[in-house]
Amino acid sequence: MGVIDTATEIRPFHVDIPEEELVEMRRRIAATRWPTKELVDDRSQGVQLATLQELARYWETDYDWRKAEANLNALPEFTTEIDGVEIHFIHVRSEHENALPLIMTHGWPGSVIELLETIGPLTDPTAAGGTAEDAFHLVLPSLPGYGFSGEPVEVGWDLGRTAKAWAELMRRLGYTRYVAQGGDVGAGVADTMARQAPEGLIGIHTNLLVPALSGSMPTDTDEERAAVAQIATFQQSGNGYFVEMATRPQTIGYALLDSPVALAAWMADHDTDAYYKIASAFVDGKAVGNLSRDHILDNITLYWLTGTGASAARSYWEAYGPDAPAAGSQPLSPPPIPVGFTTFPGEIWRTPRSWVEASYPNVIHFNEVDKGGHFAAWEEPELFSEELRVAFRSLR
Repeated sequence: MGVIDTATEIRPFHVDIPEEELVEMRRRIAATRWPTKELVDDRSQGVQLATLQELARYWETDYDWRKAEANLNALPEFTTEIDGVEIHFIHVRSEHENALPLIMTHGWPGSVIELLETIGPLTDPTAAGGTAEDAFHLVLPSLPGYGFSGEPVEVGWDLGRTAKAWAELMRRLGYTRYVAQGGDVGAGVADTMARQAPEGLIGIHTNLLVPALSGSMPTDTDEERAAVAQIATFQQSGNGYFVEMATRPQTIGYALLDSPVALAAWMADHDTDAYYKIASAFVDGKAVGNLSRDHILDNITLYWLTGTGASAARSYWEAYGPDAPAAGSQPLSPPPIPVGFTTFPGEIWRTPRSWVEASYPNVIHFNEVDKGGHFAAWEEPELFSEELRVAFRSLR
């Protein structure tokens, strides 16, 4: 009888939050000490009092985590240890023959919650009006330190280490030919995977142009200059969360672990487009796309119940912090494999095609769609899924 290597074993996973943890969460929400109202009529001082108080009221009295828990448990969930960290992932195989394996990575302040509505359209495109030839086998991992994945216990879990872990995950699942997608932090992981070019990875798609954050881009056209201006605005007045988490994640971590409302405020204050959509869902009761009150709180509650506010914040220190081990590393060469890109109008900046082509030598898909923002897969899952079907069609 052979010995099972438990370090690489893939184990089923089931979400089961004790009721007392939900009771304690609601108690803490009710006990929130509120600041006075902001002194401006917009979000320029941060998350507005009316938005957060309505979010807290709904969270305490109306929201039901058990629905989210049931939705997660209806999916095939697993964990496996990779490089010393327990990795949680959802793995949904398509019923269609010759489906293309796809690993998709969420970002911050997201989680696998933001990708759930794409599972149907991607694994069963015929139900969404597509063809069986466009089907994907889907792997949705939780980033290290996020959600139900374990927290790294040592420094060094940068984008490169996560990218290698994802390649190992796909190898363990038996996939010898696959593609990758990412937005936000996930875009950094997908970009790095493409540059590492592990055996089996044949293409990537992203909806955030990672190279634009660190390198100079062309400014020859009006479109390019507008994008530069949008990035400048973000870096001047929109990236407070980014600077804090990249330099002092432990400091903000105390508030994120101690107060549900502090966590909700921190997560809601990401980008202007997403913030106003979240505010609309709570203050006006109007969901934009799939960003409903319940879906927004599913994501925030996942962070609270898993206690991962601080560990998720540390991922920014690892990836972008000036004091992290990765800060002194040389940039990897441009990806040798095909790259697809979709730009959504509500993103932090609208990426011109010229920038994508300047960043990647083999662009197989570029499209600018008419709706959706930073959380495109969450907000517009059908449109997002169609972009991936088209982007990877030539690689099948």
